[in-house]
Amino acid sequence: MKIGFNIEEAVRKRYSVRNYSDIEISEETMESIREFISNLSNPFGPKVTFHYLDINCNQESQKLGTYGVIKGAKKYVGTTIKDEPLALEALGYEMEVLMLYLASLGLGTCWLGGTFDRESFATAMKVDKGELFPAITPYGYPAEKKHIKEVAMRTLIKADQRVDWSKIFFENDLNSPLSEDQAGEFAFPLEMLRLGPSASNKQPWRIVLRDGAFHFYEDKEPGYSDRFTYDIQKIDIGIAAAHFDLAARKKGLKGEFEFEEPKVELPKNLLYSFSWRIGK
Repeated sequence: MKIGFNIEEAVRKRYSVRNYSDIEISEETMESIREFISNLSNPFGPKVTFHYLDINCNQESQKLGTYGVIKGAKKYVGTTIKDEPLALEALGYEMEVLMLYLASLGLGTCWLGGTFDRESFATAMKVDKGELFPAITPYGYPAEKKHIKEVAMRTLIKADQRVDWSKIFFENDLNSPLSEDQAGEFAFPLEMLRLGPSASNKQPWRIVLRDGAFHFYEDKEPGYSDRFTYDIQKIDIGIAAAHFDLAARKKGLKGEFEFEEPKVELPKNLLYSFSWRIGK
């Protein structure tokens, strides 16, 4: 999968846009988006299916609910997967790569997992029954001003704040924080990971560097995913993987994902996800 955009610029430019302008996206840009999506892949295996939706009239728009979170959006992309191991991580990876690409084009996006009418969007996007339909995003040019609810939501979840390095990156075990100096050439991909988006900005990723690999863990918040039929925070771990992987490739750092859990004593709510083995 070729990326073709500046990962750091896209990561720093991307934010959750909830208010969209009426500027139309050119057909040339739409064609490049469709081509980019057709070439997406992930390192975990499960197939992610993308669904397009254009809203062309107010009547159709009224049937599709985002609970007042999104204003002015005319275009959406949705994602579906089969319920299998690492499917949610795969979806998070591919959809975040797409969002970074859209950011590089000057387009806004916003992860929607719990704040959209899943049934009405599933019908409009022709989602097959039996598929998991975890997330969608609107996309388009951001409006000049944020609407009141958008400002309130960003304030509530402290959208622009990120957890300190010492609380998410570790060396050997979870009692020894990994500093930027200790991370060396991997400080850049770790920082790109740290800046990633997550559901309600909970930033549930924990990374342990041990025995030549970065081990990814989900800091699962009790009760947070109870209203879903799946663990929505696994999508966040896929987003983290995308940021780390793309940034490592940008710097020419060799490595690959693997699934061999190290023997590390874990707190109750910490779940192993996968590892990224440093190459030679």
